[in-house]
Amino acid sequence: MKLNEIKDNEGASKDRIRVGRGIGSGKGKTGGRGVKGQKARSGVAINGFEGGQMPIYRRLPKRGFNNIFKSEYATVSLGRIQTAIDAKKLDPKATIDAAALKAAGVIRRAKDGVRVLSDGELTSKVTLEVAGASKTAVEKIEKAGGSIKQLAAAVEASE
Repeated sequence: MKLNEIKDNEGASKDRIRVGRGIGSGKGKTGGRGVKGQKARSGVAINGFEGGQMPIYRRLPKRGFNNIFKSEYATVSLGRIQTAIDAKKLDPKATIDAAALKAAGVIRRAKDGVRVLSDGELTSKVTLEVAGASKTAVEKIEKAGGSIKQLAAAVEASE
């Protein structure tokens, strides 16, 4: 086989359809767009338009709001921490905080702090320093012989 003999398998790629190139092509005149009207023109943007009828997004009532001051925590399960310790990515003797979890690849970003949840089992004796933890997570950490220090919220309310 030579480089000039290499070609794709039969039917692996289709030829592109040349639109609007005469009646004989089968895609001439209107170019597959049907007949006149808004959709036959370029630059159509009619998402959500219902032909003049009041659109559903305007018929339905508005509900709720987004609290811009809400704290957003990165959540970590005890099982995930134990997996990282078993994989030698976290040192159980050192204090485990948001920076250590980020360096180990357990969390992507700390957000407003790290919150520990009780999913999974923890067998290592660890010292955690996080923004928050669930009651059962604290019980499991202390049962394994570890300790947890819960920090004040990372973001203070501005006055």
